[in-house]
Amino acid sequence: MNSNEIRQTFLDFFREKQHRIVPSAPMVVKNDPTLMFTNAGMNQFKDIFLGNQPAQSPRVADSQKCLRVSGKHNDLEEVGHDTYHHTMFEMLGNWSFGDYFKKEAIAWAWELLTERYKLPVDRLYATVFEGSPDEGVPFDQEAYDFWAERLPAAHILRGNKKDNFWEMGDTGPCGPCSEIHFDLRDDAERQAVDGASLVNKDHPQVIEIWNLVFMQFNRKANGSLEPLPARHVDTGMGFERLCMVIQGKKSNYDTDVFQPLLQELARMAGVSYGKEEKKDIAMRVIADHLRAIAFSIADGQLPGNVKAGYVIRRILRRAVRYGYTYLGFTEPFICRLVPTLVAQMGGQFPELKAQQQLIEKVISEEESSFLRTLATGINLLDSIIKKLPASGAERTIGGTDAFTLYDTYGFPIDLTQLIASEQGVKVDIEGFERELEAQKNRSRNASAVETDDWVDVLPVERSEFVGYDHTTYKGVHIARYRRVTSKGKSHYQIVLDYTPFYGNMGGQVGDTGYLLDPATGERTVITDTKKENNLTVHIASALPADLGATFEAFVDTDRRMASAANHTATHLMHHALREVLGTHVEQKGSLVTPEYLRFDFSHFQKMTDEELRAVERRVNAAIRANFVLEENRHCTMEQAKELGAMMLFGEKYGDTVRVVKYGHSVELCGGLHVPATGNIGLFRIVSEESSSAGIRRIEAVTGRAAEEMCEQQNDVIKELMAALRTNQVVAALKKLTEENAEMGKQIAQVRQDRDRFMVEKLMGFAEPFGDFSLISRQLDIMPESVKNIALELRGRIGNGAVVFGSVFGGKPTLTVALSDSAVEAGLNAGAIVREAAKLIQGGGGGQPHFATAGGKSGDGIEAAITAAIDLIKAKLNA
Repeated sequence: MNSNEIRQTFLDFFREKQHRIVPSAPMVVKNDPTLMFTNAGMNQFKDIFLGNQPAQSPRVADSQKCLRVSGKHNDLEEVGHDTYHHTMFEMLGNWSFGDYFKKEAIAWAWELLTERYKLPVDRLYATVFEGSPDEGVPFDQEAYDFWAERLPAAHILRGNKKDNFWEMGDTGPCGPCSEIHFDLRDDAERQAVDGASLVNKDHPQVIEIWNLVFMQFNRKANGSLEPLPARHVDTGMGFERLCMVIQGKKSNYDTDVFQPLLQELARMAGVSYGKEEKKDIAMRVIADHLRAIAFSIADGQLPGNVKAGYVIRRILRRAVRYGYTYLGFTEPFICRLVPTLVAQMGGQFPELKAQQQLIEKVISEEESSFLRTLATGINLLDSIIKKLPASGAERTIGGTDAFTLYDTYGFPIDLTQLIASEQGVKVDIEGFERELEAQKNRSRNASAVETDDWVDVLPVERSEFVGYDHTTYKGVHIARYRRVTSKGKSHYQIVLDYTPFYGNMGGQVGDTGYLLDPATGERTVITDTKKENNLTVHIASALPADLGATFEAFVDTDRRMASAANHTATHLMHHALREVLGTHVEQKGSLVTPEYLRFDFSHFQKMTDEELRAVERRVNAAIRANFVLEENRHCTMEQAKELGAMMLFGEKYGDTVRVVKYGHSVELCGGLHVPATGNIGLFRIVSEESSSAGIRRIEAVTGRAAEEMCEQQNDVIKELMAALRTNQVVAALKKLTEENAEMGKQIAQVRQDRDRFMVEKLMGFAEPFGDFSLISRQLDIMPESVKNIALELRGRIGNGAVVFGSVFGGKPTLTVALSDSAVEAGLNAGAIVREAAKLIQGGGGGQPHFATAGGKSGDGIEAAITAAIDLIKAKLNA
């Protein structure tokens, strides 16, 4: 089977077992503060496991895009060096939400592997949890007995908590798991060493292919376990590993999943894959990392300097470094592999094809930037090495220097080691690790957050949002709450059974307002509202006195309406941009606040003033048309597509979606909007600029903020008219600019004439000192003129030195210029000004033949001139 057939067989098999096949969730996670990336197939079902959301279907299956490069599940360092670890990978999975459990999960896994995929039984091993008396979890006898019906006892192994107890994180759903391993070794090797002894021992040919997780418990914040109300099955099978096993290969990279990329990369580099270990590792790293980078960009995450963006940038730079060091690439090359990836995977994942141009553009610009950084880093590294002793143990780059290269210049530590080793230099890795750990501790301390367990007040499945129709709501109860502490300050997160408060989502900020206890008149101020794990979480600095009271919820309506106007304007602008610039325009991020809106979109050049005006006019025309909101809150995806709704890559949509339509603008959106476009009032674009490679950013205002912008611009025009004493402001400014330019030329000519005159005059003040001539004066003129005169005299004086002091605009400056013969005699202008400038409370430097220094005290300028001359004479005497 080829890889596409293997994937399809899995999905077809579980469809036969009454599983609903669902699409992959985006690899970049949104609205979950605990995760940056989808790192396991179960992430998109987390809310179901947590009890925050009911399951739409009791049985589902899919192929999920995953990324593991940070945190608890981190495979980055193994990638490329072994045969089966990856950053981005596909996870084939089947789930049961309170339906079937261990018996069916094991039986179907066995049936698929041995009957559909025809894997030899004697190469399969299963592991089961040995139990944990400390936590009161017994040996998993149930799973063992089901495996014993299919495998000999020697092929069923007991696994410890590390290998056979799966946890989503420090808290949350967890349970024992049963792993399935496969022995890929040749028959002779299997005869010599029993495969059972190599399971979970990191042997590259005895590998885990499938993990069947039995969700039975919830890990609480205090570390204890409590049984889940319903038991679930969560399985994950590594697609790339499965392809290796079925296709009879010894490496994932030898399958048709990676070979097209590797062969194209080898062709580009002019090498052969499989001939040289270091080059092979480099090609594997690049092929793997390309997939992670491309899918992340397609899902809306661009390389950046913080959080998820930094992770993607780090992966990309790691790939560039391997290509630069081992394959000789000095120009962008990863971007040239994108067409091969799209041809290979664009059918299964259409977002790759749709975003191909953006992916290539972003990667190319990131590569170009880092290749320049590499050159800079290498130069810095060379300068550090030159300062080291010629030989001995001291020929070691300090940990602080290595960390500065890494932290400030993005220079990987392994590249520092490689270049250093080529010159017989070591690197203080322990010192580097100490600096790195110190930075991590600073970061952890700065962002440390302590979260208590949820306290249930009212048993409800989830919070119901009623904010589309209401800004006030009676009969509200607190369902649960918890305390969160960060940087020594605490606040509370509150979940209500019904809420009119909108939690920040889709770029729109959350509502504020208050909860009123009618019985006592107590108000609990809601400072923010967030959407986390499908829960609407209300932020408050304090809890109500009576947690069991019946409350009235009040949203700040002025703030809500301003946000809604900006959100609707964002939709209208998105539609207008596609009309003006073309259908390649795709939303890449947005921020909607009561004050302004920000919109990031794919476009590859700066917009012209005419294009910006055309967009503005189209949006304002839609506002004047007063299109009424047409809303369908329960639209199927098929219906939404028929309506022509904009669907954004990187977003995870459910079975039913909310469609928002104003005139020709039709989008899938869960946000808040105005009843009709006329409520927006006025739309004005404030700025348009580059956000990142291939992405432009527009900031705009609406309503009262747009009126204020117009008023401010009118005030400026009135002030200009008054100052220029004319209504023809543009013509008057042009004339004034032309006159100013002409006057500037005349002044420059006068200065040049004066400078030439002063040069001639100052030559007459030369003081002989042996074979040298010294000229010193205080010239209180423009610094540029002082410099020109000093350099001119340096050339005219022959052997000698020039020292000028000046106080211009209240700022003292000391200038020293030396002839070439003076420099050869051992004088250094930079050293002279640094010493003499102490008398004007300043410092400076420059080249050996010319240097300047600024200071704070003009009173000491004469003394500084004298000190500089004395230093020159002393050096010449010596």
